[in-house]
Amino acid sequence: MRKILALTAERKSGGDLGFQSNKGAYCSRRERNAVISDVALTIFIIAIAAILSFIIVSLRRGNARLIHKLYFILAAGLMIWLAALIGIRLTDPNHMDMMFIWDSITYLGGPFGTAWMVLISLVFVKGLDHLPGRYLLFLIPPVIVNVLVWTNPFHHLIYQVFDIDSSKIVFGPLMFVSGAVSYCYLVSAVAIMIRFAVKSSSKLYIRQGFLFAIGALIPLVVNMMATFKIGSLGIEATPLAFTATITLHGFAIFYFHMLDIKPLAMQRVLDRLSDCYLVISDTGLVVNFNRQFQEVFGKKYGIQENTFLQDSVQVEDADTKSTFYNLTSSIETCREIMANISYEQSVFLRQDEELVKKYFMVEITPLLVEENKLGGFLAFFKDVTKVKESMQRLQDSQTKLMEQERLASLGQMVGGIAHNLKTPIMSVSGSMIAVENLVEECQRSLGDPEVTPEDYREIYQEIDEWVNKVREACSYMSEIITAVKGQAVNMSRSETEAFAVSDAMKRVALLLRHELVGSGCKLEIKNSISQDVILQGDINSMVQVVNNLVTNAVDAEKGMGGGVISILLEKTGEEFLIKVKDTGTGVPEDVKKKLFKQMITSKGAMGNGLGIYISNSVIKAKFNGRMWMEDNPEGGAIFGIAIPLQYVSFAEFQKRGDAE
Repeated sequence: MRKILALTAERKSGGDLGFQSNKGAYCSRRERNAVISDVALTIFIIAIAAILSFIIVSLRRGNARLIHKLYFILAAGLMIWLAALIGIRLTDPNHMDMMFIWDSITYLGGPFGTAWMVLISLVFVKGLDHLPGRYLLFLIPPVIVNVLVWTNPFHHLIYQVFDIDSSKIVFGPLMFVSGAVSYCYLVSAVAIMIRFAVKSSSKLYIRQGFLFAIGALIPLVVNMMATFKIGSLGIEATPLAFTATITLHGFAIFYFHMLDIKPLAMQRVLDRLSDCYLVISDTGLVVNFNRQFQEVFGKKYGIQENTFLQDSVQVEDADTKSTFYNLTSSIETCREIMANISYEQSVFLRQDEELVKKYFMVEITPLLVEENKLGGFLAFFKDVTKVKESMQRLQDSQTKLMEQERLASLGQMVGGIAHNLKTPIMSVSGSMIAVENLVEECQRSLGDPEVTPEDYREIYQEIDEWVNKVREACSYMSEIITAVKGQAVNMSRSETEAFAVSDAMKRVALLLRHELVGSGCKLEIKNSISQDVILQGDINSMVQVVNNLVTNAVDAEKGMGGGVISILLEKTGEEFLIKVKDTGTGVPEDVKKKLFKQMITSKGAMGNGLGIYISNSVIKAKFNGRMWMEDNPEGGAIFGIAIPLQYVSFAEFQKRGDAE
């Protein structure tokens, strides 16, 4: 080892060291001990204990992200630096070899510390979870400085002359380069944080950014004073400055939860969202939210950053209690199952001095960090008010379309119904005339000795036969009137009750009898089930749907000169089926692709496409079923209605056979 060895006397940014070189004349222990005061020594020991405890506790808690790890490295570097200074304080100054080792160890703190601060600021504002390889280039200067320090006795590039007295220090040519790099690092770290803090609209981000910036600014100012020899600074000045830095950063972590949230760079983007979001830590602390959340929920419910959600809500009205309970209970459920939770929440907001009801779709997402540990929750509030209003308008429009289709269908049946009623009315009229004639004959024969009791019995029997015909005609008219009355009811006033499918099919046959006869078609109802089928729903809606399918089949058969239209009642393992089969012209390929998806017709100007589209909507909404179409192997088409068996029941009945 060369005669001139280094003892630490002064530090500047990133590695400004002063060494004592007395060219063989050693300073006394008293002089050396005076370099580091007892107060500074006490502070160093306390700082090391605090840093070590902080790192151990944080590592035990887990959930350490990249930015946490960088901060731990920075804190560990300062701890090594302070330990080396304590070593200098306690080492005999005559042991120059040991003094040189302690002095060189201190460089693991200063030069690397400024580099770690730049990396922390970049990782924080960019929200990085993995350190890009190019960022490691920031560590090259401190590595070079450390190599030069340990080899300084051979080249004197860092110090040419070093002494315990800072006025006698002569820096080497690379010391100024090293200092310039360290200053650039510190200035960059400060600038990055201030820039994003100023651009952020979040008070929490502003506090965090300025705390970090002030923490980095303290060692920058101290090192500049040391470099330009402003004031009288001892060897402990720079490490004490970095101790203040670590303290401020720790304050930001524990009080403002600086490292528990998303980076500042994303805040401006999030503030522009029309939807609301809320970030909550795993302990229930309100970490962050965007401007929209502040306007909608924050002001109304008193929710503030850096406060616990349970302590935030101040209003006690029913609406607030409901909203708050749904949010907190969903968060707890999300915590238990570790999966997304979604629900709809309505709130009343005051707009232009009026209370307006808003609807939000709320989704609670668990935020998982490394090793799938829970770090917090993200509550996203999607404003679906306009969507619900649009859906309501769509539902109203669909109801109007259904009503139009119902009236159109009813209008088409009016002519046939009138004809259907004409026949029984004429039958009743003829029967009454015959009865009147028989009554008159009976009255004229009173007192006639030639009229025997047997003749009267014959007259009474004829009257009874005509009365039975009147009764049958009235029953037939009653059935028609019941069917028409059901179809004349507004669709929006339909009632849900149990009904037999056989009754619905009977109504269909009655309502379409005239149309079937006029088109030369024959209707067959075939029930392959040995039981009567009972559905839960609106019989009038089912009648309208089947009416529409049969009417379409009649139109298809007209071009073929008429034919047989079959209504088939079947059951599979999972569904009850109603099939309407014809042997008509079939459905064009271009129409098949759009059936049930949009209003489309193959009837040209004679159709509007409402029937099938509305029928499909009715089956879905009122019977939890579905509709489909397939080609009839015998020619024509088969339209089907499928209803899950869970919505179907069966009852015993006496089989009636096929009905026309």
